[in-house]
Amino acid sequence: MIMNAQSPFLNASPIQIAQHLAQQFAQTAAERDKIGGNPKHERDLIRQSGLLGLSIPVQYGGGDADWKTIFQTIQTLAQVDSSLAHVYGFHHLLIATVQLFAQPAQYAKWFKQTAQENLFWGNTLNPLDKRTTATKISDTAYIFHGDKSFCSGSIDSDMLLCSGYNEAGKLLIGVIPTQREGVSFLGDWNNMGQRQTDSGTSHFEQVKIHQNELLLDPGPLSTPYSSLRPLLAQLIFVHLFLGGAGGAVEMAEPTIRSKKAWSKSLTVYAVHDPFTQKHFAEFYVQLESVRLLANKAVDSLQTAWDIGENLTTEQRGEVSIAIATAKIAATQTSLFVTQNVFQVMGARATTAQLNLDRFWRNVRTQTLHDPIDYKYQEVGEWVLTGKVPDPSFYS
Repeated sequence: MIMNAQSPFLNASPIQIAQHLAQQFAQTAAERDKIGGNPKHERDLIRQSGLLGLSIPVQYGGGDADWKTIFQTIQTLAQVDSSLAHVYGFHHLLIATVQLFAQPAQYAKWFKQTAQENLFWGNTLNPLDKRTTATKISDTAYIFHGDKSFCSGSIDSDMLLCSGYNEAGKLLIGVIPTQREGVSFLGDWNNMGQRQTDSGTSHFEQVKIHQNELLLDPGPLSTPYSSLRPLLAQLIFVHLFLGGAGGAVEMAEPTIRSKKAWSKSLTVYAVHDPFTQKHFAEFYVQLESVRLLANKAVDSLQTAWDIGENLTTEQRGEVSIAIATAKIAATQTSLFVTQNVFQVMGARATTAQLNLDRFWRNVRTQTLHDPIDYKYQEVGEWVLTGKVPDPSFYS
């Protein structure tokens, strides 16, 4: 792995760096969740770590890591703080979006600058929100005007992936510096979960976007290869869910090892109680099942990524099914584990200082990103008819 020369982790692997960051984030995660807002200090620690260059090809000064490594770093952070893991994971999604929707001649300068300066990318894409218009004012420029909702990681970002719809209803996606004149953030994200993702509203007030900042070749979802973008997003969620559920179990284990069993138990300590053991067996089996499905999905994605522009529609569809399967399992398991961990910990789990409920609140929030019912529909249709899902920004 090639790290930025300023990184304090020059001799550490990406996983070791993520583990070190997770240890730091864990010390303040419960309190920061209560406060909400922008975790500026922690975002700067991610910048300083060098991990923001992990997905950038080596020829641009990046780490050129494989997707397995990138997803492992996301999951590691999510075990203690899924808000930070979310914006970090989406940073890499946005880097990949540019690679898939544009050509090296266009994005080389952005990637070099990102790797050299540890730039953090933010998201103002949201294709379902059509309130931002893109009006052509010359052969070389457009004006973006309007609002975008659910703009995770936009505040305190350095670069933005933005979008607007032109008069013909075509989605145009661009890359601009966050400090571009006319860009502002309402700071209106006050949710029950993912409280430090800054997923609120962004406003574009007559923002000028140059033609060479638009991702037009090949453009959004225009080929099987470029259509890997939504599958990357879905797989990021899988690892966020895995991390959150795993983090809840990790938090519960020390308490269980020192806790007395219930008065009717035939054992003294909870760790020897058969009902407690059954619960933890359920947690393990479900989480291990999701890990295996996630690993299969990651391998499938990496193979498709390596094929590149020669990827076929059928090959892309097989990746989509593998990821949808993992997404279904990760959704159900993360909700089950983060809810039922309270059952094994008892009343101690409800102390406000522990803030254990944040794990459930976070996965409950994230699992609503796109309806899981439609993942069931896609997988079910494939099982019964062999038809793979049609590419969209959510499948």
